[in-house]
Amino acid sequence: MGGKLQVPISLGIVDGHTLVRYGLRELVSQQSDIEIVAECQSAAEAAAMVAGARPDVVTVDVVLPDGDGLRLARQFRDRYPDLGIVMLTTQQDDDVLFRALENGASAFVPKTAPLTEVLGAIRHAAVAASSFTASGLAVAVARRRAMQDRLALSPRETEVLRLLHDGLSVPAIAVEMFISVSTAKTYVARLYEKLGAANRAQALMAAMHHGLIQYHQDTPPLASGCFSGRVTADRRGVLRPLALVEGDSD
Repeated sequence: MGGKLQVPISLGIVDGHTLVRYGLRELVSQQSDIEIVAECQSAAEAAAMVAGARPDVVTVDVVLPDGDGLRLARQFRDRYPDLGIVMLTTQQDDDVLFRALENGASAFVPKTAPLTEVLGAIRHAAVAASSFTASGLAVAVARRRAMQDRLALSPRETEVLRLLHDGLSVPAIAVEMFISVSTAKTYVARLYEKLGAANRAQALMAAMHHGLIQYHQDTPPLASGCFSGRVTADRRGVLRPLALVEGDSD
């Protein structure tokens, strides 16, 4: 094992910004335990780069000129389970961080981070590719939990969300739930308030944003003026697969 640790970490770079690639080359050139073996500027070139150079770690920009860096990370993780994947980004919001985690990244680092953090992420990814590290992870998790607590839906509200997602009007929801139209309106209004929405489309988009329902791109379009999607199980209950219809006929 001691001999293995002496072998430099081989690094591949996928970034559309020439200045970023140059900066990484300069940074790594000063490190005795890391060496760059390949680099490219697009998602289209990345697969061949990794297949040919077989780096221990690859840095990937979240936003690439020709594609989504997070989707590329997912492809890398599925094909190379032991590959360290470090996501570099100018987008520091929690959603991007959690998407990096969900897509199999080993580390998530803002491009404004200290150089020591960038190097630490590369070294972490080399020895623990399947684990995840990010300097703001604990705070992001705390914010997500607080948001989930605020958005906790009652069983009735969960049912209303499901029926709204199914495209039912308020009167139809009342019939489905065996309640009065007035009560159905109250449930819908309460749900909109929790989600910070003014109408059905906003409520469904907010629900997807907060993980209450999930959008799937592989579902074929329903019709003009419609979203395509389906509900998956959330942390509070099971929502059956349904069509997501834009517009409100309440």
